[in-house]
Amino acid sequence: MGTDPQPLVIAALDRLAGSLPALGVALSGGGDSLALLRIAADWGRARGVPIVAATVDHALRPGSAAEAACAGRMAADAGVAHDVLRWDRAGAPAGNLMAAARRARMALLSDWAQGRGVPALALGHTMDDQAETLLMRLARGAGVDGLSGMAEARPAAGVLWLRPLLGTRGADLRGWLQGQGLAWIDDPTNENADFDRVRIRRALAGLDLPVGALARSAANLAQARAALGHAARAAAQGVRADCGVLSLPRGPWHDAPDELRRRLAVAALRWVTGADYPPRREPVDRLVAALAAGRQATLGGVIARPRAEWIAFAREPAAAARATAAPRGGTAVWDGRWHLTGLPDGCRVRATLAADLAVREWRAGGLSRAALLAAPLVQAAQGSVVPLLDAGPIRARPLRDAADFTASLSAH
Repeated sequence: MGTDPQPLVIAALDRLAGSLPALGVALSGGGDSLALLRIAADWGRARGVPIVAATVDHALRPGSAAEAACAGRMAADAGVAHDVLRWDRAGAPAGNLMAAARRARMALLSDWAQGRGVPALALGHTMDDQAETLLMRLARGAGVDGLSGMAEARPAAGVLWLRPLLGTRGADLRGWLQGQGLAWIDDPTNENADFDRVRIRRALAGLDLPVGALARSAANLAQARAALGHAARAAAQGVRADCGVLSLPRGPWHDAPDELRRRLAVAALRWVTGADYPPRREPVDRLVAALAAGRQATLGGVIARPRAEWIAFAREPAAAARATAAPRGGTAVWDGRWHLTGLPDGCRVRATLAADLAVREWRAGGLSRAALLAAPLVQAAQGSVVPLLDAGPIRARPLRDAADFTASLSAH
């Protein structure tokens, strides 16, 4: 007889979402997400926390729209408001379709939650998913970050993503649903051996590997990751951020183990670009080795320059030159780094060029030429404006500061 998952999930919801004004649930219609929805609905009513749900229809196979509609009926039966979010993949980049679908799902759910005024979304990942994730990442040669698995709570894309089912087994959740007389949708892709996760799932079952022990290993590695984050924050004390340039103190860099150097470098690269995911390990290791030897290096559109007491990470001008922005309501976000306000109608935002600096006394501004060549310029009917140099109503503010960098060293 399986374990009753309800008390475990309720305890997790109390811990993760008890102080929230509302909670969203990502509902696929499968057994795990349906069990989460039903338990969360009862939990929310008992604690006065409104629950809403959304289903993403990726339209990747026939019947997906009907399944999304079925999920809507499941939500209605639970007394939960529900929306279907449809992915238009016409503009999706070529390549890994499943990866593109994951990114689209995250973006759609995030936009939906923010539009609903919901600060957090609960996902239906279970202990089984955690064990599968550990093995998948192990097979790819992941380090501590990857092997620490999925976090119970993680802020990303303007939303807090919660996983209150990580302490429960999928079989226990489906057994609970059967006891409630509830049916769920079986996704046929869960049996498609073309996908890594399906092959890993079959290997887990075939070898009778201990799912609970694997999940505990992921939790142990997550604790190790937290300890590394603590050490990285200590090594980054004194970090400075100025006009989109991040400067790390070079002294601790000399004495730090390679793993801490790599961690600091990855966080700095993502701080500059705002990327959701880190670069691959091999090029990062090459960048770290170059910086340790006192050499300048470039990776992912970021230039890292060792100085006497600092290592400066700045946007590569050639990468900034490819950035565009669509102003709306007098504001725009440009290159994932700058928030511009006071923009006039019909203007265009692009990178500052050498020719733009040639007609300005830019040295008096105290900013480096390299930093300015990666800064925004606004072209309007009345002329061009470099907000970092030119006075006026158009302002540019960096999206991230030194505190954001320090916080990222602990984020997962």
